[in-house]
Amino acid sequence: MIYTVTLNPALDKTVKVPNLKVDAVNRITELRSDAGGKGINVSKVIAKLGGSSEAVAVLAGNTGKWIEEALADAGIRMLAYHVEGETRTNLKVIDPENDTHTDINEPGPKVTDAMLNELLDQLVEQVQKGDIVVLSGSLPAGTDRATYGTWTRTLRETGAKVYLDADGDALKHGLEAKPYFTKPNDHELSGLVGRELTDVKEIAAAAQELVEKGIEKVLISMGGEGGLIATADGAWYAGPVKVPVGSTVGAGDSVVAAMAYAESNGMGIEDTMRLAMATGAANVMQSGTQAAERSVVDSLIDRVELTKL
Repeated sequence: MIYTVTLNPALDKTVKVPNLKVDAVNRITELRSDAGGKGINVSKVIAKLGGSSEAVAVLAGNTGKWIEEALADAGIRMLAYHVEGETRTNLKVIDPENDTHTDINEPGPKVTDAMLNELLDQLVEQVQKGDIVVLSGSLPAGTDRATYGTWTRTLRETGAKVYLDADGDALKHGLEAKPYFTKPNDHELSGLVGRELTDVKEIAAAAQELVEKGIEKVLISMGGEGGLIATADGAWYAGPVKVPVGSTVGAGDSVVAAMAYAESNGMGIEDTMRLAMATGAANVMQSGTQAAERSVVDSLIDRVELTKL
Protein backbone atom coordinates (compact mmCIF):
# COMPACT_ATOMS: atom_id res chain seq x y z
CA MET A 1 0.00 0.00 0.00
CA ILE A 2 1.11 3.56 -0.71
CA TYR A 3 0.29 6.29 1.78
CA THR A 4 0.82 9.97 0.98
CA VAL A 5 1.12 12.48 3.81
CA THR A 6 0.15 16.15 3.40
CA LEU A 7 0.42 18.08 6.65
CA ASN A 8 -0.26 21.48 5.07
CA PRO A 9 -2.70 20.88 2.17
CA ALA A 10 -4.45 23.51 0.10
CA LEU A 11 -7.17 24.20 -2.37
CA ASP A 12 -5.22 25.24 -5.46
CA LYS A 13 -6.88 27.90 -7.60
CA THR A 14 -5.12 28.33 -10.93
CA VAL A 15 -5.98 31.39 -12.99
CA LYS A 16 -4.78 32.79 -16.30
CA VAL A 17 -4.25 36.56 -16.42
CA PRO A 18 -2.76 37.81 -19.70
CA ASN A 19 -0.34 40.73 -19.24
CA LEU A 20 -0.54 40.70 -15.45
CA LYS A 21 0.14 44.17 -14.03
CA VAL A 22 0.92 45.21 -10.46
CA ASP A 23 -1.21 48.00 -8.92
CA ALA A 24 -3.86 47.65 -11.62
CA VAL A 25 -7.12 45.84 -12.35
CA ASN A 26 -6.45 42.42 -13.92
CA ARG A 27 -8.97 40.16 -15.66
CA ILE A 28 -9.02 36.38 -15.23
CA THR A 29 -9.62 34.54 -18.50
CA GLU A 30 -9.53 30.98 -17.13
CA LEU A 31 -9.93 29.47 -13.64
CA ARG A 32 -9.81 25.96 -12.21
CA SER A 33 -9.77 24.57 -8.66
CA ASP A 34 -7.92 21.44 -7.54
CA ALA A 35 -7.36 19.60 -4.28
CA GLY A 36 -3.72 20.37 -3.61
CA GLY A 37 -0.71 19.98 -1.40
CA LYS A 38 2.26 17.88 -2.48
CA GLY A 39 1.16 14.55 -1.00
CA ILE A 40 -2.36 14.94 -2.36
CA ASN A 41 -0.89 15.70 -5.78
CA VAL A 42 1.11 12.47 -5.51
CA SER A 43 -2.07 10.49 -4.78
CA LYS A 44 -3.86 12.02 -7.78
CA VAL A 45 -1.04 11.05 -10.13
CA ILE A 46 -0.78 7.51 -8.73
CA ALA A 47 -4.49 7.07 -9.47
CA LYS A 48 -4.02 8.17 -13.09
CA LEU A 49 -1.07 5.78 -13.47
CA GLY A 50 -3.38 2.95 -12.47
CA GLY A 51 -2.29 2.52 -8.86
CA SER A 52 -3.98 3.15 -5.54
CA SER A 53 -2.99 5.07 -2.44
CA GLU A 54 -4.44 6.48 0.74
CA ALA A 55 -4.06 10.22 1.26
CA VAL A 56 -3.29 11.25 4.85
CA ALA A 57 -3.97 14.94 5.43
CA VAL A 58 -4.72 17.61 8.04
CA LEU A 59 -7.98 19.29 6.99
CA ALA A 60 -10.03 22.18 8.35
CA GLY A 61 -13.32 23.95 7.65
CA ASN A 62 -15.33 24.07 4.44
CA THR A 63 -12.20 24.09 2.27
CA GLY A 64 -11.01 20.90 3.93
CA LYS A 65 -14.42 19.35 3.35
CA TRP A 66 -14.22 20.34 -0.34
CA ILE A 67 -10.82 18.63 -0.65
CA GLU A 68 -12.12 15.49 1.05
CA GLU A 69 -15.10 15.33 -1.30
CA ALA A 70 -12.93 15.97 -4.37
CA LEU A 71 -10.64 13.06 -3.48
CA ALA A 72 -13.62 10.82 -2.77
CA ASP A 73 -15.01 11.65 -6.22
CA ALA A 74 -11.62 10.66 -7.67
CA GLY A 75 -11.75 7.32 -5.86
CA ILE A 76 -8.88 8.16 -3.51
CA ARG A 77 -9.16 6.93 0.07
CA MET A 78 -8.37 9.36 2.89
CA LEU A 79 -7.22 9.37 6.48
CA ALA A 80 -8.33 12.88 7.36
CA TYR A 81 -7.30 14.54 10.61
CA HIS A 82 -9.70 17.42 11.26
CA VAL A 83 -8.65 20.59 13.08
CA GLU A 84 -10.32 23.94 13.71
CA GLY A 85 -9.95 26.84 11.31
CA GLU A 86 -9.81 26.73 7.51
CA THR A 87 -7.54 24.86 5.12
CA ARG A 88 -5.59 27.36 3.06
CA THR A 89 -6.30 28.39 -0.52
CA ASN A 90 -3.29 28.95 -2.79
CA LEU A 91 -3.58 31.12 -5.88
CA LYS A 92 -1.47 30.21 -8.92
CA VAL A 93 -1.39 33.06 -11.44
CA ILE A 94 -0.26 32.21 -14.97
CA ASP A 95 0.47 35.03 -17.40
CA PRO A 96 0.61 33.34 -20.84
CA GLU A 97 1.73 36.51 -22.58
CA ASN A 98 4.84 37.03 -20.44
CA ASP A 99 5.33 33.32 -19.64
CA THR A 100 5.30 33.84 -15.85
CA HIS A 101 3.95 31.70 -13.00
CA THR A 102 3.24 33.48 -9.70
CA ASP A 103 2.20 31.72 -6.47
CA ILE A 104 0.26 33.53 -3.72
CA ASN A 105 -0.12 31.16 -0.78
CA GLU A 106 -2.30 31.60 2.30
CA PRO A 107 -1.28 30.50 5.80
CA GLY A 108 -2.95 27.32 6.96
CA PRO A 109 -4.95 26.57 10.14
CA LYS A 110 -3.31 26.34 13.55
CA VAL A 111 -1.74 22.91 13.98
CA THR A 112 0.29 21.78 17.00
CA ASP A 113 3.01 19.18 17.39
CA ALA A 114 0.65 17.21 19.64
CA MET A 115 -1.86 17.02 16.81
CA LEU A 116 0.77 15.78 14.38
CA ASN A 117 1.92 13.16 16.88
CA GLU A 118 -1.67 11.94 17.21
CA LEU A 119 -2.00 11.68 13.43
CA LEU A 120 1.31 9.80 13.26
CA ASP A 121 0.00 7.30 15.82
CA GLN A 122 -3.11 6.74 13.68
CA LEU A 123 -1.00 6.16 10.59
CA VAL A 124 1.37 3.75 12.36
CA GLU A 125 -1.64 1.62 13.33
CA GLN A 126 -2.37 1.08 9.63
CA VAL A 127 1.08 0.82 8.03
CA GLN A 128 2.54 -2.62 7.42
CA LYS A 129 6.01 -3.83 6.52
CA GLY A 130 6.83 -3.08 2.88
CA ASP A 131 4.30 -0.26 2.54
CA ILE A 132 5.44 3.02 1.02
CA VAL A 133 4.83 6.28 2.90
CA VAL A 134 5.41 9.53 1.01
CA LEU A 135 6.17 12.55 3.22
CA SER A 136 6.08 15.70 1.13
CA GLY A 137 5.46 19.40 1.25
CA SER A 138 5.71 22.17 3.80
CA LEU A 139 5.05 21.81 7.51
CA PRO A 140 2.29 23.78 9.25
CA ALA A 141 3.48 27.09 10.65
CA GLY A 142 4.77 26.86 14.20
CA THR A 143 5.36 23.12 14.23
CA ASP A 144 8.70 21.44 14.90
CA ARG A 145 11.01 21.69 11.87
CA ALA A 146 12.29 18.21 12.79
CA THR A 147 8.84 16.67 12.24
CA TYR A 148 9.85 14.72 9.13
CA GLY A 149 12.82 13.29 11.00
CA THR A 150 10.49 12.01 13.72
CA TRP A 151 8.00 10.62 11.23
CA THR A 152 10.72 8.95 9.16
CA ARG A 153 12.28 7.19 12.16
CA THR A 154 8.92 6.03 13.48
CA LEU A 155 7.68 4.77 10.12
CA ARG A 156 10.95 3.00 9.37
CA GLU A 157 10.42 1.02 12.58
CA THR A 158 7.20 -0.37 11.06
CA GLY A 159 9.18 -1.65 8.05
CA ALA A 160 7.77 0.97 5.70
CA LYS A 161 9.77 2.55 2.88
CA VAL A 162 9.74 6.30 3.50
CA TYR A 163 9.85 8.70 0.55
CA LEU A 164 10.82 12.27 1.52
CA ASP A 165 10.22 15.33 -0.66
CA ALA A 166 10.75 18.55 1.28
CA ASP A 167 13.10 21.51 1.47
CA GLY A 168 15.01 23.63 3.98
CA ASP A 169 15.22 22.47 7.58
CA ALA A 170 12.37 19.99 7.05
CA LEU A 171 14.49 18.20 4.43
CA LYS A 172 17.68 18.39 6.45
CA HIS A 173 16.12 16.87 9.58
CA GLY A 174 14.28 14.27 7.52
CA LEU A 175 17.46 13.09 5.82
CA GLU A 176 19.13 12.59 9.19
CA ALA A 177 16.61 9.79 9.76
CA LYS A 178 17.65 8.09 6.47
CA PRO A 179 14.49 7.73 4.39
CA TYR A 180 14.42 5.11 1.64
CA PHE A 181 14.08 7.77 -1.09
CA THR A 182 14.49 11.52 -1.44
CA LYS A 183 14.16 14.05 -4.27
CA PRO A 184 16.09 17.31 -3.72
CA ASN A 185 16.76 19.56 -6.68
CA ASP A 186 20.31 20.37 -7.76
CA HIS A 187 20.41 23.62 -5.75
CA GLU A 188 19.19 21.88 -2.59
CA LEU A 189 21.76 19.14 -3.13
CA SER A 190 24.50 21.79 -3.31
CA GLY A 191 23.39 23.08 0.08
CA LEU A 192 23.30 19.58 1.56
CA VAL A 193 26.87 18.73 0.53
CA GLY A 194 28.24 22.23 1.17
CA ARG A 195 29.61 22.99 -2.28
CA GLU A 196 28.41 24.35 -5.61
CA LEU A 197 27.61 21.66 -8.17
CA THR A 198 28.09 22.80 -11.74
CA ASP A 199 27.67 19.73 -13.96
CA VAL A 200 26.08 16.29 -14.15
CA LYS A 201 29.26 14.52 -13.00
CA GLU A 202 29.48 16.62 -9.83
CA ILE A 203 25.75 16.19 -9.14
CA ALA A 204 26.07 12.41 -9.54
CA ALA A 205 29.00 12.30 -7.11
CA ALA A 206 27.10 14.37 -4.54
CA ALA A 207 24.01 12.18 -4.90
CA GLN A 208 26.18 9.10 -4.30
CA GLU A 209 27.34 10.69 -1.04
CA LEU A 210 23.75 10.63 0.20
CA VAL A 211 23.43 6.99 -0.90
CA GLU A 212 26.56 6.16 1.07
CA LYS A 213 24.96 7.73 4.14
CA GLY A 214 22.11 5.22 4.00
CA ILE A 215 19.50 6.61 1.59
CA GLU A 216 18.82 3.89 -0.96
CA LYS A 217 17.50 6.00 -3.85
CA VAL A 218 18.31 9.66 -4.49
CA LEU A 219 16.61 11.42 -7.39
CA ILE A 220 17.92 14.88 -8.29
CA SER A 221 15.58 17.11 -10.26
CA MET A 222 17.42 19.51 -12.55
CA GLY A 223 14.55 21.54 -13.97
CA GLY A 224 14.85 21.99 -17.70
CA GLU A 225 18.07 19.93 -17.70
CA GLY A 226 16.36 16.65 -16.81
CA GLY A 227 17.04 14.47 -13.79
CA LEU A 228 19.49 12.03 -12.24
CA ILE A 229 19.05 9.04 -9.98
CA ALA A 230 21.69 7.43 -7.78
CA THR A 231 21.61 4.07 -6.00
CA ALA A 232 24.20 1.66 -4.66
CA ASP A 233 24.37 0.22 -8.21
CA GLY A 234 25.39 3.51 -9.81
CA ALA A 235 23.84 6.62 -11.32
CA TRP A 236 21.71 7.30 -14.40
CA TYR A 237 21.03 10.62 -16.12
CA ALA A 238 17.79 11.31 -17.98
CA GLY A 239 17.67 14.21 -20.41
CA PRO A 240 14.67 16.56 -20.47
CA VAL A 241 11.54 15.73 -22.44
CA LYS A 242 10.51 18.91 -24.26
CA VAL A 243 6.73 19.48 -24.12
CA PRO A 244 4.37 22.48 -24.27
CA VAL A 245 3.99 23.93 -20.78
CA GLY A 246 0.52 24.22 -19.25
CA SER A 247 1.58 24.54 -15.61
CA THR A 248 4.74 23.59 -13.75
CA VAL A 249 2.90 23.34 -10.41
CA GLY A 250 3.02 19.76 -9.16
CA ALA A 251 5.54 18.55 -11.73
CA GLY A 252 7.92 17.34 -9.04
CA ASP A 253 5.06 15.64 -7.21
CA SER A 254 4.23 13.66 -10.34
CA VAL A 255 7.81 12.39 -10.50
CA VAL A 256 7.61 11.23 -6.88
CA ALA A 257 4.27 9.56 -7.64
CA ALA A 258 5.79 7.63 -10.52
CA MET A 259 8.73 6.54 -8.37
CA ALA A 260 6.42 5.24 -5.64
CA TYR A 261 4.12 3.55 -8.17
CA ALA A 262 7.08 1.87 -9.88
CA GLU A 263 8.48 0.68 -6.53
CA SER A 264 5.14 -0.82 -5.55
CA ASN A 265 5.06 -2.71 -8.87
CA GLY A 266 8.65 -4.00 -8.67
CA MET A 267 9.93 -2.13 -11.73
CA GLY A 268 13.66 -1.99 -12.48
CA ILE A 269 15.59 1.23 -12.02
CA GLU A 270 15.84 2.15 -15.72
CA ASP A 271 12.14 1.55 -16.43
CA THR A 272 11.34 3.44 -13.22
CA MET A 273 13.37 6.47 -14.29
CA ARG A 274 11.80 6.52 -17.75
CA LEU A 275 8.32 6.38 -16.24
CA ALA A 276 9.16 9.12 -13.74
CA MET A 277 10.52 11.54 -16.33
CA ALA A 278 7.64 10.86 -18.73
CA THR A 279 5.12 11.38 -15.94
CA GLY A 280 6.74 14.65 -14.97
CA ALA A 281 6.65 15.89 -18.57
CA ALA A 282 3.03 14.76 -19.07
CA ASN A 283 1.91 16.67 -16.00
CA VAL A 284 3.71 19.84 -17.07
CA MET A 285 1.41 19.80 -20.09
CA GLN A 286 -1.71 20.03 -17.90
CA SER A 287 -3.39 23.10 -16.44
CA GLY A 288 -3.54 23.60 -12.68
CA THR A 289 -2.57 20.57 -10.64
CA GLN A 290 -4.74 18.09 -12.47
CA ALA A 291 -3.01 14.79 -13.21
CA ALA A 292 -2.25 13.68 -16.77
CA GLU A 293 -3.92 10.60 -18.19
CA ARG A 294 -1.81 7.43 -18.38
CA SER A 295 -2.07 7.48 -22.17
CA VAL A 296 -0.21 10.82 -22.27
CA VAL A 297 2.51 9.44 -20.01
CA ASP A 298 2.90 6.33 -22.18
CA SER A 299 3.23 8.46 -25.31
CA LEU A 300 6.32 10.15 -23.84
CA ILE A 301 8.21 7.19 -22.37
CA ASP A 302 10.16 6.42 -25.55
CA ARG A 303 11.33 10.04 -25.67
CA VAL A 304 13.22 9.71 -22.39
CA GLU A 305 16.95 9.38 -23.12
CA LEU A 306 18.68 7.55 -20.27
CA THR A 307 22.45 7.31 -19.81
CA LYS A 308 24.31 5.16 -17.26
CA LEU A 309 27.05 7.29 -15.76
